[in-house]
Amino acid sequence: MIATGLVRTSYPKEDITFLLKDVTADFEESTLEERENAVRSGAHYAERLPMEYQPSQEYTELYHATVETTKERLSHLVGVVSRRILLNAQTEDVVLVSLARAGSPVGILIRRYAEQILGLNWPHYSVSILRDKGIDEKAIETIQAAHPGSRIQFIDGWTGKGAIQKELTKSVDSLNSRKGWNLQDDMAVLADPGACAVLFGTREDFLIPSACLNSTVSGLVSRTILNERYIGEDDFHGAKFYEELLAEDLSNNFVDEVTACFLETAEAVEKEVSSTPVTAERTWQGMKEVEEIGAKMYSETDYHLIKPGVGETTRVLLRRSPWKVLVNDLEHPDVQHLLILAKEKNVPVEVVPELFYRSIGLIKSGKEI
Repeated sequence: MIATGLVRTSYPKEDITFLLKDVTADFEESTLEERENAVRSGAHYAERLPMEYQPSQEYTELYHATVETTKERLSHLVGVVSRRILLNAQTEDVVLVSLARAGSPVGILIRRYAEQILGLNWPHYSVSILRDKGIDEKAIETIQAAHPGSRIQFIDGWTGKGAIQKELTKSVDSLNSRKGWNLQDDMAVLADPGACAVLFGTREDFLIPSACLNSTVSGLVSRTILNERYIGEDDFHGAKFYEELLAEDLSNNFVDEVTACFLETAEAVEKEVSSTPVTAERTWQGMKEVEEIGAKMYSETDYHLIKPGVGETTRVLLRRSPWKVLVNDLEHPDVQHLLILAKEKNVPVEVVPELFYRSIGLIKSGKEI
């Protein structure tokens, strides 16, 4: 056992270890209004948790249909990024460190691919990283101590405009400088529409179904918490376990559905990886569009209010106070769940055919034009 007092999860222990302090008994969610008001007043978003969205029957049915239609492609992308991780690391001694929460199911899939197709046993941990706060250093120290000399590979689900990649780079540079380590910031993701990751499965703005739900597709684990009332200086960042949602939990169903496709996609994966570059340059192309939209739609530009990409737009609708949603094509299958959520929450949807991303979510601020 690497640590005690860790948050529970519905995932099997061999798939993942969440290095997160269990605050289930102590921490209560805030209403959307309370959380948004606190953030606008200068509080950090990780000091409070949003209420968990309970999906409607229509939305749940669409989620299952999306998994069914995308699982082979997801399997292919998992294979591509797994093989690229191995080639880029230039060692089989790899430890996967996913960034909770969106990175957790993707890290599990990569771990399983490594085991089942590549014949490698890659340990997998999930840790907290927070915008403007950095990565949980105690968690990284714990992993380093347990796996000295191993190549740590950071994993997330997707990129938006690159805020987490920048936060990871800053944290890695600081840890390397202070501790003499050799951590790498080459975060691996399934989808990199913002062109800010060097290891990815695709740069298309592609819907990863795990973005559609909250804890019920993430091992029943909450978003991560960093609030000094509950998290001491020597603690890991925290999280809750939602035992009351066990009957609705789809976490293992999702990873099992994708895992079942590994064998049938393995040959195509190997062919693609052998004929394409292992890594790609970061161009930050998506950030250029974010800057243009910020200047056009807000009187005072705060880029944290603009969430580009299908995954980030989904998050805005699930747990923020959305102002509007922009899409480039109302008919595209990757935005149908967004249309359901927007209708449920009375959020206007605007069609912008020239949009670089498939969709962009805009958050209310009081500074809209």
